[in-house]
Amino acid sequence: MTDNTPLSLMMLIDDDTVDHILYRRLLKRAPISATSYFFDDARAALTFLATPDCPRIELIFLDINMPSMTGFEFLEAAQREIPDVLADTVVVMLTTSTRRDDEVRARSFTVVKDYFSKPLTLAHLVAAAALVNRSTHR
Repeated sequence: MTDNTPLSLMMLIDDDTVDHILYRRLLKRAPISATSYFFDDARAALTFLATPDCPRIELIFLDINMPSMTGFEFLEAAQREIPDVLADTVVVMLTTSTRRDDEVRARSFTVVKDYFSKPLTLAHLVAAAALVNRSTHR
């Protein structure tokens, strides 16, 4: 895989429906041709990732502040329940949080490779794809 190789599968976990609409539009215009899974509930995303026939997700954009399960709770549960799946996935926090301690906490998870402020942009997509491509060259 080269630095310009498009992503195959990505996931966005965010409880904001408007963000989902905006991100779908962005992905249609982006040079990243990934199949994208959208979840507005982190528990549902965790269940999906834990299914035996779940495809290998290369990238997860993860919001921090969600009602039923926060992004941090998702990461903690995923480390316990699906560590092998999570080990092969690049996670990027995508959040409105401006709290420095949220960023520090996010970066304490080894799977979290970056921390972006919303909204998701083309530059974020390109940077995240590069992170995925670099992680496959380990």
